[in-house]
This record gives sequence, structure tokens and C-alpha cells, in this order.
Amino acid sequence: MADRIPAVLRQKNFRNFWTAQTVSYMGDQVTSIVLPLIAVMALDASAADMGMLVTLQQLPLLLFSLHAGAWVDRRGRRRATMIAANLASAAAVATVPLAYFTDALTLLHLYVVSFVIGTLAVVFSVAVPGLFASLVPREQYLSATSLSRASYSFSFVAGPSVGGVIVQILSAPFALLLDVFSFLVAAVMLRTVSVEETKKEEPESQRGIREALRFLGRSAVLRAKILSGTALNFFYTVYSTLLILFAARDLGLSAGLVGAVISVGAVGALIGSAITSKVSARLGLGPTYLIGCLIFPAALVLTPLAHGPQWIVVTMLVIGEFASALGLMLFDISGATLQQAITPDRLRSRMQGAQMAISYGVRPVGALVAGGMGTLIGVRPTLWFAVVGGLLSVLFLFWSPLRRVHDLPDEAE
Repeated sequence: MADRIPAVLRQKNFRNFWTAQTVSYMGDQVTSIVLPLIAVMALDASAADMGMLVTLQQLPLLLFSLHAGAWVDRRGRRRATMIAANLASAAAVATVPLAYFTDALTLLHLYVVSFVIGTLAVVFSVAVPGLFASLVPREQYLSATSLSRASYSFSFVAGPSVGGVIVQILSAPFALLLDVFSFLVAAVMLRTVSVEETKKEEPESQRGIREALRFLGRSAVLRAKILSGTALNFFYTVYSTLLILFAARDLGLSAGLVGAVISVGAVGALIGSAITSKVSARLGLGPTYLIGCLIFPAALVLTPLAHGPQWIVVTMLVIGEFASALGLMLFDISGATLQQAITPDRLRSRMQGAQMAISYGVRPVGALVAGGMGTLIGVRPTLWFAVVGGLLSVLFLFWSPLRRVHDLPDEAE
């Protein structure tokens, strides 16, 4: 049984780091669904309000990712930075239930908290690659990278579903108190990590950012990965921004049932993370990435199609969430492995910032589009736009060099 555990997880420092990373990511994603649920249920938020809420949470990805990566590289002390980000997130989230219980909660308060939490999540995420490199032996790098990306992708799918279930059991304000606890746990776990961090970089940050962007522009495989990831992030944000509103108001599902439906995505994500290495070994990394990119949006067509008796609606949503999450893991883990293999060591942190700024930076735009289109043409037509757009936007991968990559590529110069 012990032989089945990845060797890197037998190392206490990496195990605690990975646990802290996973818990922190889960906290971010739980917050991402609980805040909108509070907005809908306690403050009667509209589609435009939901769009603004998600936009403000995602906007720091666009505004701060590149410069946060350069700042963290200059500062060093990545473990301390990640601990501080978790403690600050706990404090920011705690203000929401406090305001709720004192009848002082407003949409403006939720907007501010969303922006603050989004900013802290960016700081935490760009600090991860540097600390990761200090903890993981080079020969175990790819195995550890797969675990790290799997925990992020799994939290992206499982966090909202867990949040919905917790809201149903405890109510939204108490769910946020549990979320505060998760950030504190992550900070404590990071405190137990003993590491000698790599030397911090000297402060020519603008040159460093330009170097990372030039490298990205010259790599055909990474260009295709970033472009497809950007398109999928945009259309999925349009979809996810309105999903809760659509399920609760148009389909008449309770918060608990919404959470239970989305939680099936966590099962799909687990299965996807378990089979990605086997699929990649059989088909190749590039084809696995391509298949995942197609399954991820295609499965979600069942959501705007959903109608009829509640059991049929729930069945359609369950199948869609399960298959979509499985596709997400196929393309996210294989894509991250390609990026880690190709990117030189000196550029890893800034490449993380560049990817977040470009691929994740479109999320606030997607949220604004969702709010505007949901208001103008309705929620269901906007979901159709998101699903069809996501599927069509990755078809160019059939003609890209990425689909021909079979084995792990060498590090680029």
C-alpha cells in the first residue's frame, strides 16, 4: 500500500506544504460560492450584481499577477508571504458574518471583501512556485507538480460544491466562519514547513517580466496552451457566474441541492486526476490536453438544456458537472506538466504570474459579460453563449504543434 503513495508525499515538509496549499485553495473556492449565495439570499442580488461581485474577485488576477510575481521574487521569504496572505484572508472573510449578524451587511461590503480576497489569492499563488522549487528534489519535480496542480484544479471544482452543502447545513454566515478556520489551518501548516529558500532575485523586475513574456511568445506549444486556457477561462467564467442564479431561480433548486449537484464535479475531478497519467502515457501529453479541452466545455451543454421534472434537471446537471470536471483535470494537469517541463528554472515564478495575468485575467471580463448579457438577453441564452463559445474557441488546437507532443519535452533555452 505504501508503494502506491508518491515518494514526494513521504517527505514531511512537502506533505505539509501541499496540505496547506490545498486547504488554502479550498478556502478561496468555498468563499467564491458562499459570497454569491449570501448576495442572492440575503441581499436579493440581481444578475448585474452577481457579475460585479465575481468581477471584483477576479480583477486582481488581471491587475496584479505579473507585478506580484516580480515582487515576491525580489522579496524572497515566500513561506512568510503565504502565511501572511492566509491570515489576512481569514480576517477579511470574518468581517462578513460579523456584519451579517449585526444587520450591517451590504453589497458594497461584499464587493470590497471579494476584491481583497482575490488580491491575497494572487499573492499566495505567485509565491507557490518558488517555495515549491526549494522543497522538491529535481528528480521528483514532475510528480510533485502533478499533485500541486491537481489540488488547485480539484479545489476549483470541489470548493464551490462543498460551500453549497455547508450553506445548506449551517447557513451561509456560519459557512464563512468555517472558511475562516480553513485559512488559519493553512497558515499553521505552513509554519511547520522547514525550508531553506532559494536566493531572492535582484530588483530588475521589469526586465524579468519582459523576459518571461518574450519566452512565452517564442514557444509555439506554450502559446497554444495559454491561448486555449484563456478562451476556456473566459467562457467558463461567463457560465459559472450565472450558474447559481440559474439553478436557484430558473430551475428552482435549493442551495443544498445546488451544492450536491456541483459536488459531483469533485468526483469527476478525482477520477480525472487519477487517470491523467495513464491517458497521457497511452495517447501522449498533447492529445490528452486536447481531449480535455474539448470535454470540459462540451459536457456543460446539459445545463442550458435542462428542463422538465426536477429529477431530470438534476440528472442532466450531475452528468454535465461530472464529465466537465473530468475534462478539466485532463487538460489542466497535462498542460501544467508541459509548462513545467519546457520553462527554464529562472523563469518559473514569472511564468506563473504571466499565465495568471493572461489566462485568469480574462475572468473579470467574463464576469462583466455574464452580468450584462444575463440582464439583456436572459440567463439561459447567456449560458448557451458560454458553452458554445468555449467549445468553438479550442478548435484551433487541432492545427497547433501542441497536439503532436507525445513525450515530456526538454527544457527550452
